[in-house]
Amino acid sequence: MRLDKYLCESTELSRANAKKCLHRGEVTCDGVVVTSSAFKVPAGCDVRLLGEPVMVRGLRYIMLNKPQDTLCSNVDEVYPSVLSLLGVPKAYSLHIAGRLDADTTGLVLITDDGQWSHRLTSPVKVCAKRYRVQLADPLTLPNPELVAQFAHGIALKGEEASLTRSATLEILSPTEVLLTITEGKYHQVKRMFAAVGNKVVGLHREQAGRIALDPDLGAGQWRYLTQHEIDSV
Repeated sequence: MRLDKYLCESTELSRANAKKCLHRGEVTCDGVVVTSSAFKVPAGCDVRLLGEPVMVRGLRYIMLNKPQDTLCSNVDEVYPSVLSLLGVPKAYSLHIAGRLDADTTGLVLITDDGQWSHRLTSPVKVCAKRYRVQLADPLTLPNPELVAQFAHGIALKGEEASLTRSATLEILSPTEVLLTITEGKYHQVKRMFAAVGNKVVGLHREQAGRIALDPDLGAGQWRYLTQHEIDSV
């Protein structure tokens, strides 16, 4: 790895500021001052900035309990990005694996491992996602016809030629259900219930694949994934 890139990935320095540190002679590699940005850092090299050791961060895997009125975006817009909630270096360089609408809460997975993220979000990987849904209009209980309709597939407005993939609907109460889907169409959960004459008034993602939202995380809180959770994808 080039030394300027090494500094960027192990500190808060931008590429431009890393080069300035090098030119000022503030960086040593195995005790020798190096001023060249293009210097290739050998494996096991002791890299120091102003005498302090710096090491490249490993890949990061994070679970966040997304609060309302935040965006799954790498920039702040009308609402702040969920990345602003993370107290980690260079949070805005991370990737959000599977986005939620601003008014949707719950599990968001964040990483800088592109292949891992792809396995979560690629349509061909069929990653199941479970949502807790609050409905405007009470359902009749029991409602096996509606459960069967979701299992068969729903014709979304504007996409009548094809049905959604089979989804699992579990009715908890007249106005609360659990819905598990294996695809990620635009506003899919809201559109599925709109197609059957209802309206979603609350939406919370509880699980993606085998990773379930940690119940100890309050809204806006986060933690690193365990190795078991990482390996489950």
